[in-house]
Amino acid sequence: MFLRALIAFLALPGVAAGLVPILIGLGDTRRHGDSVIGFGVLALGVVLLIWCVRDFYVSGKGTLAPWDPPKRLVVVGLYRFVRNPMYVAVLTVVLGWALVFGSIWLAFYVVTLAVAFHLRVMFYEEPRMRQQFAAEWKAYSAAVPRWLPRLRAGNDRTRA
Repeated sequence: MFLRALIAFLALPGVAAGLVPILIGLGDTRRHGDSVIGFGVLALGVVLLIWCVRDFYVSGKGTLAPWDPPKRLVVVGLYRFVRNPMYVAVLTVVLGWALVFGSIWLAFYVVTLAVAFHLRVMFYEEPRMRQQFAAEWKAYSAAVPRWLPRLRAGNDRTRA
């Protein structure tokens, strides 16, 4: 399963938050780059992303890939504060790249990804979770916000 998780990580956030932003940033001839803050934002996003992938692997017994999803609802770690921390982490990584390169095109890419992630969550992931995990999803989604993290973890009913 570790190899499947690694392949999913490289294929999905590795491309969306790594390869694509680098190509956009290098191709942007109007960039105003070299923001030191951008490297901090980028590093924070990478740490958050790895934490989420680990929780999917350890607690959820699956990967972040739609073709090999977690078998259990993941409600530990960052998932106690926000329902979609992996998407937030990817957006943080791409925002870091946008700041590093000083690229308006990367800023546009962040917004585009945010809209795409929201639509995916609303029309695919949440209906699937509601169907697959029923009562557990109902309690979890009532206790934990979708996008903006709470400062306190969700209630004990949401813990695995």
